[in-house]
Amino acid sequence: MDFVEIDCMMQLVVAPERVIPVSVHLSYHSWDPYSVHASFSVEERAAVNWVFARDLLAEGMVRPSGLGDVRIRPGSAGQSGLVFLELSSPDGRALLTVPVGVVAPWLGRTYHLVPAGFEAASLDLDNELSWLLGEVT
Repeated sequence: MDFVEIDCMMQLVVAPERVIPVSVHLSYHSWDPYSVHASFSVEERAAVNWVFARDLLAEGMVRPSGLGDVRIRPGSAGQSGLVFLELSSPDGRALLTVPVGVVAPWLGRTYHLVPAGFEAASLDLDNELSWLLGEVT
C-alpha cells in the first residue's frame, strides 16, 4: 500500500459553546512523503482542500506548532484529548478540533509507511522534474 487514509469528524468552533461537525478525509501518500492532504466537507457544500506538513501535525499534537496559514496545538488542561487545527486564508479563518485518539493512530500508520528521516528516499525527483517540465516519461 502506498497511501494511508482516514475519514473522520472534526468540530468547527464557531463560538465558545457552538460547534459544527465537519467531515474530513485525511490522506498521506508515499509519493508525497512530507505532506498530509485534508479535504473538509460540510453538508452539501464543495470540499475545501488543504495540504500541510506531516511533521507539523506530529509536533502540534504535543506542543503548539506552525506559523502562518496552519497552526496546530494540543488541547489545554480543560481540553486534554483534543488537537486544535487553525487554518487561515485570505477568505477567513477556521478553528477545528479532533480527538487525539482519532488522529494519532492514523498518523502512526503514516510513519510506518514512510519512517521519519526517510522521506527523501520516497521521492522520485527525476520523474517529478520531468512532469514539472512537461516532458513525457
